Amino acid sequence: MNTPDFWVVIPAAGVGARMLADRPKQYLALAGRCLLEHTLDCFLDHPGLKGLVVSLAAEDPYWPALACSHDPRISRAEGGAERADSVLQGLLRLTELGATEHDWVLVHDAARPNLSRFDLDRLLTELAADPVGGLLAVPVRDTLKRASADGRVAHTVDRSQIWQAYTPQMFRFGALQRALAEALVAEVAITDEASAIEWAGQAPRLIEGRADNLKVTRPEDLEWLRLRWSHKH
Repeated sequence: MNTPDFWVVIPAAGVGARMLADRPKQYLALAGRCLLEHTLDCFLDHPGLKGLVVSLAAEDPYWPALACSHDPRISRAEGGAERADSVLQGLLRLTELGATEHDWVLVHDAARPNLSRFDLDRLLTELAADPVGGLLAVPVRDTLKRASADGRVAHTVDRSQIWQAYTPQMFRFGALQRALAEALVAEVAITDEASAIEWAGQAPRLIEGRADNLKVTRPEDLEWLRLRWSHKH
């Protein structure tokens, strides 16, 4: 499968408060290693990888203890208060590593370790010639309800056009950097890279991926992954 060359940015400066753990969620254990290590593995052996940047909190005490912190393919950037800040810092680091305006950059969640090579290659192949870029996503399966202020159902949402955004999200280096920087200046709420590109007036493409490429957000997500990986590995 012919896939384009690409850079990767992993924003990993968050604390993951909803996990109620003693450390940021990306450092919680899964199958003998931490989530972040598994996430990095999704990219490190790909032949198209030009370089990878992890954006970390300034005083992160866990990263230096990982073997991968010495991997020459991985560079470190200082993360920011919000995801968009961390991604922008990662992009600045990529500039130093030689990334140029039209290079592809993939941004992926630090706590999303179950990305399959098939989905990664599908994203890369489908978007290789796309003028905008796009993201892995999954059509919503469940019935969706819009809530009223008193916690009751206001109405049922038509789910036929609703997708759940996943990562990686893949855009051209220059377009993503400009969209994020301008959105931050305008104080627009940016929840993922696609929302910055949308705000800049572009329409990212949705590439359907596997639903098990889940992001660990709550303790039950990690339990689900641990059970699955105990059978897989």
